[in-house]
Amino acid sequence: MSPPRIVLFIAVIFAVWTAMHGYVFWRLASVPWVAAHLSRRMLVWLAVGFWASYPVARLLNARGLATAGEPLEFIAANWVGVLFLLLSILVLADAITLGGWLLPRLVPVIRGWAAVTALVLAALALVQGLRPPVVRDYEVKLAGLPRERDGLVLVAVSDLHLGTLIGAHWMTRLIAQVNGLKPDIIVVVGDLVDSEVGRLEPLLPVLKTLQAPLGVWAVTGNHEYYTGLDRSVDLLQAAGYTVLRDHAAQVAPGLVLAGVDDLSARRQFGHPDRAIEKALARAASAGLARVGAAEPADRPSGAVILLSHSPLQAGTAAAGGAGLMLSGHTHNGQIWPFNHLVRLFYPLLGGRYEIDGMPVIVGRGTGTWGPRMRLWRPGEILRITLRAKS
Repeated sequence: MSPPRIVLFIAVIFAVWTAMHGYVFWRLASVPWVAAHLSRRMLVWLAVGFWASYPVARLLNARGLATAGEPLEFIAANWVGVLFLLLSILVLADAITLGGWLLPRLVPVIRGWAAVTALVLAALALVQGLRPPVVRDYEVKLAGLPRERDGLVLVAVSDLHLGTLIGAHWMTRLIAQVNGLKPDIIVVVGDLVDSEVGRLEPLLPVLKTLQAPLGVWAVTGNHEYYTGLDRSVDLLQAAGYTVLRDHAAQVAPGLVLAGVDDLSARRQFGHPDRAIEKALARAASAGLARVGAAEPADRPSGAVILLSHSPLQAGTAAAGGAGLMLSGHTHNGQIWPFNHLVRLFYPLLGGRYEIDGMPVIVGRGTGTWGPRMRLWRPGEILRITLRAKS
């Protein structure tokens, strides 16, 4: 991403962040309880404090002042979730009352109950976000999968976002949970890193305990791009994970994994090249014996599973011969009703889809990004049983 585009992006983020705070505190000022206990000046200073909390926390952590930065970042990151819920429900209250034009005498009370509802939902979201991820089971029939591979178990995790808010203790518990499922293959579908690769390097002994008979495989996510792609890949490889960067490899006779660097980040950084086509072309030349003379030479033989952090270009993957696509990135919105906004950009939001005859499974993320919150949709580990098509 060029410097002018970075500056514009940051400016837009700060403008939206400022507008959200302005709107929420403007509406809270009319709530009777708030007006009775906080002066306008106090309310303004409170808004400024919350507005500054997240950037200040990140700055403190970046300067090595973790003793102050880490507790502040936990509070500030969760404030992001609280702010979003306050914004959503206060906007809904304004929509119902036409901005206060309907039921003018009741509007302050309605806004007060809207704020209480948002805070209750935030508390529920925090509890759910801090709970261990659930295991979600799928069964997928793969054309070309040899019968001797029928029943093979693949476990997928994505969007762990290890860093300041999610660290060694959480990862140790997660790895025990994943290894306890006794998978044949483990795949990490992007965003293992959150914001600083350096924070994860001391976690290497923990990361190395994630193991499976047919290996641990990984692709990069957008956060690996943001934190330094080469250093992130070095970390994954040091942990013993095989990183597929627009490449493919035979996991077992008749089964190939293909993977691409994150498609969303490539688009942001101005590199929208034909990554999926390249990876599947390499899958076709991964050394597998052709299953029949009639099979096109430019398509993979055997069964191919494509790992792509962002659930984009599924039609391209299906046309290129992938039998299954695994993705993450969307978090399925993480905090309802944010999922409705995310769906505008990623129609394959979460769960299982069929695209041109190819199953696509989009995990809603194993960890959390930003707020340690999830509302209605807990984090998940995907356990996929592969079946041979007769």
